[in-house]
Amino acid sequence: MASGKIPFGFALPQVSPTEPVDIAPIGHVARRAEELGFQSLWTLDQVLGGSRNLEPVSLLSYVAALTTRVRLGTAVFVLPQHNPVQLAKDLATLDVLSGGRLDAGFGIGNENPPHDAAFGIPSGRRVKRMTESLAVMRALWSERKASYDGEFFQLKDIRMEPKPVQQPGPPVWFGGRVEPALRRAVRLGDAWMGPGSSSIDEFREHVGILRRALDEQDRDPATFTLSKRLYLAIDDDRDRAEGRLREWFAHVYGSADLANAVAVWGPQSYINERIAEVIDIGAEHMLLHPVFDFDEHLDALAHWTN
Repeated sequence: MASGKIPFGFALPQVSPTEPVDIAPIGHVARRAEELGFQSLWTLDQVLGGSRNLEPVSLLSYVAALTTRVRLGTAVFVLPQHNPVQLAKDLATLDVLSGGRLDAGFGIGNENPPHDAAFGIPSGRRVKRMTESLAVMRALWSERKASYDGEFFQLKDIRMEPKPVQQPGPPVWFGGRVEPALRRAVRLGDAWMGPGSSSIDEFREHVGILRRALDEQDRDPATFTLSKRLYLAIDDDRDRAEGRLREWFAHVYGSADLANAVAVWGPQSYINERIAEVIDIGAEHMLLHPVFDFDEHLDALAHWTN
C-alpha cells in the first residue's frame, strides 16, 4: 500500500451528457470538492469534435468565482492550436480572477491535418511551434516589455497587462507519453501529468524515463511534480461500469476500446488498490477522473484527501 500523503485533484464535469448543457453539476462539484479537501480541479482542452466539451478558461473562470482555495488546472492545452499571445492574456486574466490559483498545462496534441487547417496552421513542426509559444507566453507574463524573435512568432517591446498574480507565471505542467516529450517536460516545465489515455503500466515506464531525465539534466526532483490522471468508475456492478466508461470514451476519444486499456472500474476496494498502486509507482499528485455520478465519486474518494 502507498505511504505518505499526496495532493489529489478532481475532474470537473466538463463534458455534458445532455443537450442542452446543464451547468448546475459544475458548480456543485466545484464547491463540494473544495469542502472535502481536494487540492485542485481540472479540465481538458478539446475545441473541435462531437463531444459537448466546455472551453477550459471560461469554465475555470466560472469555477474561480465559486471557490476560494482549490487550485484550477488545465491538462492540457493543445498549444499549437492556440495563439500564444491571446492565450497568455486569457490565462493571466484567469490567474488574476482566481487570486493566483492557476496551473497551466500544455502539450503538442496529435497530428490532425483537418483540425490544423481549421485553425489556420500548417501541419507538422508541432514541437517547434509549442516551444516558441511557451517562450512567448512566459515573456509576456514576466517582462514589462516582452521581446522574442522566433520562426513563428516575433515580439518587439510588447506590453501585456495585467500580469499573472503568480510570478514569473503560473506553474507549467506538461502532458506527453513518448520519451522526447517527457525529457522536454523536465527541461521546460514544473510538472508532468501522465495522460488519462495511458495505462498504469505505461505510467510506470514514464516515471522511470522522467527520473533518469531529472538526473541527467541535474535537476532537483523536488522542483518537478510527477502526476497521473486516472479514469475510474466505482460500481459493484462491473459490467455496468464498463459499459458506461466505454460509452464516454467513444464520445470523447472516439474509441470505446480505449476505456478497457486505461481506465479502472469495480468495487471501491479495488479502486483504492489501483490508486495506491499509482502512488507507489511514484505519483506525487493524482487527478481522479470519474466520468459519471460525480457526486457519488466525490464522497467515495474524499478519504484520500484526509
